[in-house]
Amino acid sequence: MTIHDLTARALSLAFRKQELSPVEAAQAAIARAGSWEPKINAMYVIDADGALAAARASEARWRAGAPVSELDGVPITIKDNIAVKGFATPVGTASGDMTPGATDAPPSARVREAGCVIIGKTTMPDYGMLVSGVSSLHGITRNPWHLARNPGGSSSGAGASLAAGYTPLALGTDIGGSVRLPAAYNGVFALKPSLGRVPIHPPFLGRTTGPMTRTVADAALLLAALTKPDSRDFMCLPYQEIDWPAAAGGNAVAAVKGKKLGLVLDIGAGLPLQAAVRDAVTAAARLFEAAGAIVEPVAGFIDCEIMRGVDGFFQARLLADVEKLPDERRAKALPFIQAWCRRASKLSAVDAANNLQLVMTMRENAVAATTPYDFLIAPTSPITAYGAEEATPGNDPERPFDHITFTVPFNMSEQPAASICAGYDGDGMPIGLQIIGHRFDDAGVVRMAAAFETMREAPRPWPGG
Repeated sequence: MTIHDLTARALSLAFRKQELSPVEAAQAAIARAGSWEPKINAMYVIDADGALAAARASEARWRAGAPVSELDGVPITIKDNIAVKGFATPVGTASGDMTPGATDAPPSARVREAGCVIIGKTTMPDYGMLVSGVSSLHGITRNPWHLARNPGGSSSGAGASLAAGYTPLALGTDIGGSVRLPAAYNGVFALKPSLGRVPIHPPFLGRTTGPMTRTVADAALLLAALTKPDSRDFMCLPYQEIDWPAAAGGNAVAAVKGKKLGLVLDIGAGLPLQAAVRDAVTAAARLFEAAGAIVEPVAGFIDCEIMRGVDGFFQARLLADVEKLPDERRAKALPFIQAWCRRASKLSAVDAANNLQLVMTMRENAVAATTPYDFLIAPTSPITAYGAEEATPGNDPERPFDHITFTVPFNMSEQPAASICAGYDGDGMPIGLQIIGHRFDDAGVVRMAAAFETMREAPRPWPGG
């Protein structure tokens, strides 16, 4: 087994036993990125010098028997839109601000304090408003399982780099599915926490930072660092001491027995399920049943009007930001994004109020659909990865969100939701199973994901060996 195959937990154990050093792990991560980048373009910045300096400091701590956490020395990537001191945060667009950041955002600060070695920053589409790897600044990010396919987004580089084995850990953000959808398309694991569980800055309605990893246990280790408090997030939850590794450990399958699960196969809007996706999610439901869960079908709880409201709300939000830019910068944004958000110029104040009310209706309906159950299970995406050069399936700015209908409701409702690989389609592309919990039950979602990880068939070998 090579270094890029090792989990964060395995690396930590190897560091403790002095079988491997953080410097060797950092060098391997940088080399792996160098070999894959010409093919998938997942990195916005590779900070080799900074990473190796951090790795040397970590190596000294391990030799002294004084690591700052279990994650000390473990390589990690951070998404473009999460501020990292010394690097610009252009949010995936050529119209973005290229001024180097003066401070770390809360998630970057937490992983740095935990001793993680930041290898660099990953790509994302313009303003994070696409579930794709298409960016006016970064170019096209591709899926390592099939280079002609999309890695999803907006945490596109994070998902692709994990599947390609750059690092065992990545940080993404999610406001409509942006860690879960790339997790689904790349066959990795991601958790969108309850809103405020992981402090971020700036916070916004539905916006979270989430761990992206190859295993549930690694995500739990990362949550132990990420969830520590930071006063800059004025929407954060009160800090709660949770044993995240315990939630992912032990006999997780035993915790499934007696749980009541709602199975959502038709949410009421968006693209129809591909047959392979339906089959994989149905098979996952059977595994939960075999472990003693009670699984019941759940009727759809959103519709096209609600989705139009969400679309209009986010159009207006982005247009308000874009309109503040100087003309020369505004013109650099991706044409698809400009065409999409310009639709909001026709909206009235009454339209804006109605759209916000539809967002709140989505929230209410998602909570109501979950209330009779311990958890919901559903597809993460109705489709597997689509064409690499498409901003959205079909490239239609009039229908940008038809493929996020299974994820966005749980951003608006602030509920924790995870995506884990449940199988593959006929082309070998990964399929995501989504596990949704009640608000604040992030540990429960982690435990159910750990149970499914144990019950499912062994995943296929990662791309590139």
